[in-house]
Amino acid sequence: MAVFVFLAVGAVLVLCVCTALLRWNEVRYMKKGLPPGTMGWPVFGETTEFLKQGPNFMKNQSARYGSFFKSHILGCPTIVSMDPEVNRYILMNEARGLVPGYPQSMLDILGKRNIAAVHGTSHKHMRGALLSLVSPTMIRDQLLPKIDRFMRSHLAHWDDGSIIDLQDKTKQMALLSSLMQIGIDSSSISQQFIPEFFKLVLGTLSLPIDLPGTNYRRGFQARKNIVGMLRELIEERRASQEAQNDMLGSLMRSDDNKYKLNDEEIIDQVITVMYSGYETVSTTSMMAMKYLHDNPSVLHELREEHLRIRAKKRPEDPVDWDDLKAMRFTRAVIFETSRLATVVNGVLRKTTKDMELNGFLIPKGWRIYVYTREINYNPRLYPDPLAFNPWRWLDKSAECRNYNLIFGGGTRQCPGKELGIAEISTFLHYFVTRYRWEEIGGDKLMKFPRVEAPNGLHIRVSPSC
Repeated sequence: MAVFVFLAVGAVLVLCVCTALLRWNEVRYMKKGLPPGTMGWPVFGETTEFLKQGPNFMKNQSARYGSFFKSHILGCPTIVSMDPEVNRYILMNEARGLVPGYPQSMLDILGKRNIAAVHGTSHKHMRGALLSLVSPTMIRDQLLPKIDRFMRSHLAHWDDGSIIDLQDKTKQMALLSSLMQIGIDSSSISQQFIPEFFKLVLGTLSLPIDLPGTNYRRGFQARKNIVGMLRELIEERRASQEAQNDMLGSLMRSDDNKYKLNDEEIIDQVITVMYSGYETVSTTSMMAMKYLHDNPSVLHELREEHLRIRAKKRPEDPVDWDDLKAMRFTRAVIFETSRLATVVNGVLRKTTKDMELNGFLIPKGWRIYVYTREINYNPRLYPDPLAFNPWRWLDKSAECRNYNLIFGGGTRQCPGKELGIAEISTFLHYFVTRYRWEEIGGDKLMKFPRVEAPNGLHIRVSPSC
C-alpha cells in the first residue's frame, strides 16, 4: 500500500513539474504582437513532434492557429509561414532583414562560410563563384561530357538479374558524380571520403547537442575529417602546379578568376555543393523512378522522348547540349517529381531586427520557416495535386509562376538547379533506353524530414529488349 501511495505521489509530482515547465516556456515567449502557437518544452521545444509527425504536425498547428504561427523547433524560437504570398515576400526581401537562418547544427557542420549561411556582399561574391562553375557554358562544354561518361559507366551492369536497392544506387550515383565533377575521383580519397560524408549528412538535421553518440557529434567530427582531406588535396595541387579542369581547380585558380576565395571559403563551398547536389539529385532520381513505375503512361511518354533522341545518334554518341534542350517532357517529369515528393520542404530565414510581418511583430533573432510543402499540394494552384501529372509543366509559364518555390526563390534560388536537372536527365536517358524494371516488395516510403525508404526501395532490372 505504501509503495502504491509513493508511486502515485511521484507520478503527480512529475505531472506537476512537466505542466509547470510547459507553462513556463509558454509564458516566456508570450510577447505582445507575436502570432499564436505553442512552444513546447524548454530547450527542446517541439522538435521531437516536428521530426516525428512532420506534415501532420504542421497541419494540426495550422488548423488551430492559421497559416502563420509560432513554435520552437531545431533549437530555435521559430515562426512557421505556410502562406504563398507571405513566403514569396520573405524570400524576396533579404535586404530588409530576412537573412538565412539555418539551424546551428547545419551551420556548424556545413561551415559558416557556405553560401547558404552568408548574406549581403559575401553572398553575392559566393554566389558569383558558384554560378561561374555551373553556368550554361560550363555545363555544355565541361560538365555534361563528364556526366555522360559517368552515367554510361555507372549504369553499365544494373541488369544482371539480381535485386538492387534503388535508394542505395541513386545515393551512390549522386555522390560519385559530385565527387567526379569537383575533382575528387581518386579511388583512395573517395573510399575515405564517402563514409565521412554520410555521417556529415545525418548530423545536419539534429539538435546541436555535443555528446558522444549523437548525430551532431558524429557529423561535426566527420566535417573535421573531410576538411582535413580537402586541405591535403588543395596543398597537393598547389605543390604540383598542374592546372586541373574541374570545380576545385576553378575555385583555386586565382589568375583569371574574379571571384577569388580563400581556402576556408573554397572548402565550405565544396562541402555545400556536395551536400546540396547529393540530397536533391539522389532523392529526385529515386522518386522519379518510383513515379514512372507507378504511372505507365508517363513512362511511355518519357521513353518515347529518349528513343527519338537516341534514334538520331550512333550507340557510342554521348548526350549533348542540344539533346538536353530537347528533353522537354523529361524536365517536366523532374519538376513534377520535385513537387509531389517535396524533396525540399522549406527554407529558413532569420530576422536581424524587430520587424512587422503579416500583421505580427517578430523579435530580432527569431527563425522564420518558409514551409513550402503545403503549397505544392494546394488544389487552387495545382489541380488534382496528388496526381503525378508532368504535363502540367509543359506550359512555358509554369516554371516562372510566383508560387513555384521548388528550387527556392529570389536571390537564393538554387545555383545548381540546371546542373542537377542535367544529371537527372542523363541518368533517366540511359536508364529508360537500356532497361525495364519492376518493384519488389512494396517498400515503405517516408517523406519527412527527408524523403527516404527506411528499408530501401528494391527493384529487379532487365534489358529493354
